Amino acid sequence: MSVAAQGRFDLAPFEVEGRCGEARAGRLRLAHGEVRTPVFMPVGTYGTVKGMAPEALEGCGAQIILSNAYHLYIRPGLDVLEAHGGLHRMMGWSRPILTDSGGFQIFSLKDLRKIDEEGIEFRDHKSGDKHRLTPERVIQIQEVIGSDVMMAFDECPSLPCTPAYMEASMARTTRWAARCLEARTRPDCALFGIVQGGVDIEMRRRHVEELSELPFDGFAMGGLSVGEAKPAMIETVEAVAPMMRADRPRYLMGVGTPRDLLECIRRGVDMFDCVLPTRNGRNGQLFTSLGRLTIKHARYRLDTGPPDPACGCGTCARFSLAYLRHLFVNNEMLGAQLITQHNIYYYLQLIEGARAAILRGDLAAYIGEREAGWAQEGGW
Repeated sequence: MSVAAQGRFDLAPFEVEGRCGEARAGRLRLAHGEVRTPVFMPVGTYGTVKGMAPEALEGCGAQIILSNAYHLYIRPGLDVLEAHGGLHRMMGWSRPILTDSGGFQIFSLKDLRKIDEEGIEFRDHKSGDKHRLTPERVIQIQEVIGSDVMMAFDECPSLPCTPAYMEASMARTTRWAARCLEARTRPDCALFGIVQGGVDIEMRRRHVEELSELPFDGFAMGGLSVGEAKPAMIETVEAVAPMMRADRPRYLMGVGTPRDLLECIRRGVDMFDCVLPTRNGRNGQLFTSLGRLTIKHARYRLDTGPPDPACGCGTCARFSLAYLRHLFVNNEMLGAQLITQHNIYYYLQLIEGARAAILRGDLAAYIGEREAGWAQEGGW
């Protein structure tokens, strides 16, 4: 990468306000506002967090959401995004947006894509139309979206894979990362690099060192929660998070359950996203202070109590378990919306509580209390 590219933009300001062991509480200032970390980002792949209007998300305390550049590029297309002046105006959301580059989604296509040094050629899995994405094109797409945080284009190899393939993939990701930095033109769109290496700690260490030399605003761990055993994921995070730069945000992509979040916060991760609160909400599953609850069970047919007595969300304040079950078993869309609203609120409050515990210096006690409560419904 050229010297000019390295010095072209100021880094997005990130301040660590407090620590508790490896855990950190910080603030990240972005174009559309400040984000307090640790933070959970609800997933709005197509420019909508399913079942949640922007004002409902704001009411739940969402500071930042995640969308997907690949999916938005395919549908509605860049012309529609440009007509709106970007995704914020199009979806009526005034707070920060992070966009995944789409590398994971494209690599999951397998039989529909071809990789070379320049980028990836693939076919849309719905229309069959052929497309080609390069690091330069991915940055252009995210700048049209107006992402507060853009993600570099990376290769996300499926696990398990051979060490030789992982080595080649990491090297390509590093070269693509440098090209993403060169292609960047908007100083108001921060850019994060993505560390790969599977569950091989030595490979991860080498990739962290390579990417840390590049002027990214933050760094992510990719390629986890893609089929590896849960203990291997936690062990990888525990080893790798402290290797990542202490003066930049650390983002763990696509993880996970409430327990996963707290365990990874404990190990030094600052930012998370996961589809579980919304996907499980549509399937009638609630995350609560007592553990995971499946609303269709007959035991809730006459239960007039709230879904979670300890929860302050609008769903728990107004509706009973029996009503939610009635909506869900009759396929009323309001049921999925109310459960999703609860799940998003629960996740955000769980993380906000962890942040407060870090600043107090008693994160271990906070996690222990949460885990003791979850055991009442069988945990996760």
